[in-house]
Amino acid sequence: MNVLLTGSGGYIGIVAAPVLMDRGHQVTGVDTGFYQSGWLYNGVRQIPRTIQKDIRAITTEDLAGYDAIIHMAELSNDPLGQLNPTITYKINHAGSVALAQAAKDAGVSRFIYMSSCSVYGVGDAEIKTEGSVVNPQTAYAECKALVERDVSALTDDNFSPTFMRNATVYGPSPRQRFDVVLNNLSGLAWTTGKIAMTSDGTPWRPLVHILDVADALACVLAAPREAIHNQIFNVGDTAQNYRVREIAEIVAEAFPGCELTFGAGDKDNRSYRVSFEKINTQLPGFQCRRDAHIGAQQFREIFGRIGMTDELFKAPPYTRLKMLQQLIATRQLDDDFFWRA
Repeated sequence: MNVLLTGSGGYIGIVAAPVLMDRGHQVTGVDTGFYQSGWLYNGVRQIPRTIQKDIRAITTEDLAGYDAIIHMAELSNDPLGQLNPTITYKINHAGSVALAQAAKDAGVSRFIYMSSCSVYGVGDAEIKTEGSVVNPQTAYAECKALVERDVSALTDDNFSPTFMRNATVYGPSPRQRFDVVLNNLSGLAWTTGKIAMTSDGTPWRPLVHILDVADALACVLAAPREAIHNQIFNVGDTAQNYRVREIAEIVAEAFPGCELTFGAGDKDNRSYRVSFEKINTQLPGFQCRRDAHIGAQQFREIFGRIGMTDELFKAPPYTRLKMLQQLIATRQLDDDFFWRA
């Protein structure tokens, strides 16, 4: 397929693109370049031809000739979404829906949207499935739910959207993120030799390895239309629902000598468990092949290889909120998060 991948220069995109290219797809990337100054290590075989453009500037004409669009170029994660909720809605909700409409108008038949299990919000005893009522708690999560709703409404015989509700992604990437739980704890374990949890770590988090996300995208592209047409898939494995406490213990075990302590209680109400039965039974060819133990061990190997330092761990390009704050403070971005001339 001829595939356009938005966010191709980001944490997931830089890893997913070569996986798709290895599967025989022709991939073109689109990325605005917010995180282009960060490159933790050389770890991908090839990078697609990439157009540097904001998704809000993409036109119907730009999309002509593509068979599928994989859309992941949004302001990512909850703290960044709260930095400027108004801009978050303009980019993540309005921008994403406009992109889907342009894709439909251009005759693109498949539109794969990278959503998130964060749409489930506050958990309870119920294990969340694709049919569960969503309860987003942040601007980031609410935008995901709104895009799902509005893009689903565009569905017709010629336009097939698919919604991928990723678990919390972990694992190494050249465009690394250290602002997600397992990645952050691995960085702390290496640079400080200590993981000091401020809570008791009881909230639940479903996790999924970055390469399993890339494999899921490849499976959607390869699947017959009837299998993915206007479908929601939780992306992950039911066995990888972890308490935050368990994630910390797995990371500490992977970094010998790491000291692990816990606090009391937890003020974070974003706790939920998710069922991944649908994707593992209804998406042909998909199966998670990695777990948190593998991810933590991969970080230990890479940190040792590159001589990971505390300065590198804390550098802005590897934390989404820090990088955007730096670009704003240095007046490289305007008030609407467009690059200044």
